[in-house]
Amino acid sequence: MITNEQKEALISLIKQEVVPAIGCTEPMAVALCTARATEMLGCRPEKITAQLSGNILKNAMGVGIPGTGMIGLPIAIALGALIGKSEYQLEVLKDLTPESLAEGKRYVSENRIHISVKPNICELLYIEITCEADGRSETAIIEGSHTHFRGTPPQPHPEQSSPPHSLPPKGEGDNVPHQADNQEERVSTPLPHKEGQGGESLSLRLVYDFAMETPIEELRFILKTQEMNMAAAREALRHNYGHNLGKTIDRPLAKGIFGNSIYSHIIAKTAAACDARMGGAMIPVMSNSGSGNQGICATNPVAVYAEENENTEEELIRALTLSHLTAIYIKQSLGRLSALCGCVVAGIGSSVGITYLMGGDYERICRSVKNMIANLTGMLCDGAKPSCALKIASGVSTAVLSAVLSMEGKCVSAAEGIVDDSVDRTIHNLTSIGAEAMCQTDHMVLDIMTHKQ
Repeated sequence: MITNEQKEALISLIKQEVVPAIGCTEPMAVALCTARATEMLGCRPEKITAQLSGNILKNAMGVGIPGTGMIGLPIAIALGALIGKSEYQLEVLKDLTPESLAEGKRYVSENRIHISVKPNICELLYIEITCEADGRSETAIIEGSHTHFRGTPPQPHPEQSSPPHSLPPKGEGDNVPHQADNQEERVSTPLPHKEGQGGESLSLRLVYDFAMETPIEELRFILKTQEMNMAAAREALRHNYGHNLGKTIDRPLAKGIFGNSIYSHIIAKTAAACDARMGGAMIPVMSNSGSGNQGICATNPVAVYAEENENTEEELIRALTLSHLTAIYIKQSLGRLSALCGCVVAGIGSSVGITYLMGGDYERICRSVKNMIANLTGMLCDGAKPSCALKIASGVSTAVLSAVLSMEGKCVSAAEGIVDDSVDRTIHNLTSIGAEAMCQTDHMVLDIMTHKQ
């Protein structure tokens, strides 16, 4: 049984990690940091120096900046200084106008912006912006998460009412772990907690119990993810964004190959939202763990399946909660930025949500997770860019396949690869590979990206 303290902690965690963002979160975080440094300076900067971790640079080099028709960091930094407001957090550039865009382009052309990799830092998510004018300079630093400024306590998104806190220590009689797949264990990472408090680790069982037991009215806020991320998919149909993957799958030629099915609709509407976001559409999406693409991938497949399968609203709410909290759980041990593509994480979340909508119980959900990890582990992240829609399509396709296999009673066994009898240990195996074993891959990807002719 979920206690009230556990329920409140998990609701706060979801509200902290599932927030609106306009554009790719990495360049928006750089724009946010620039806005804060400019506010500290108190006037228009004459020069801006950006020192970034390699992962931030990798994820910001090739992605469209909303409303600009341009890609990359220089225009994001210029607009962060000229019209950005740090109070908007990841919607920092939402006041963009044609006039301010023209001014931002002039600012970029004047070579006032200098961007480099910050040497000798261990933090994968690190942004240091120094703004100078009239012989003065001010520096703002974001690290750890996309909106956390050094020297300030972590703050919830403005729409949220309270910061996250830890789950309470397990009480007497709650020491026996839940059993699933015959060998379930709590192998996971702790929720954030205040100094001096106890804490309890998240596990897939806890995620499932929370999503199933929490009164539905207390989870209704998760429907905002469907509203925003499906709107992004509809926006993609009105214009040509990125590689038009979502529109292409919806066209007659592709329907002759993929069919006109729930499966093809799931892929098309998820890829379309990614097309719009990576192509620079000036629309917000609901992100997950600092990634808009992960938010899309955790939302749209579940929303499309629920609509076409005629699931109830309550089932949709619980499925979306399952999907998003599963992704948050996995990201806690993987880290905000890694060499592992986020579509693997969010694809696992959506597979869990779809399995539930198909009528799956906890055991079948565990099978879906294992099937996913047996397939997609190792898909690398080579930055945010329009072709992310292709990777999301792969992740979503595998999510549906894994759910169908699970409902048929099929599951990759512990005798195969990195899959373990325990679903939580299987997840930990995945995140260990992404956070540790693929570090050299990450360095090589960045080196290739920054040395292309």
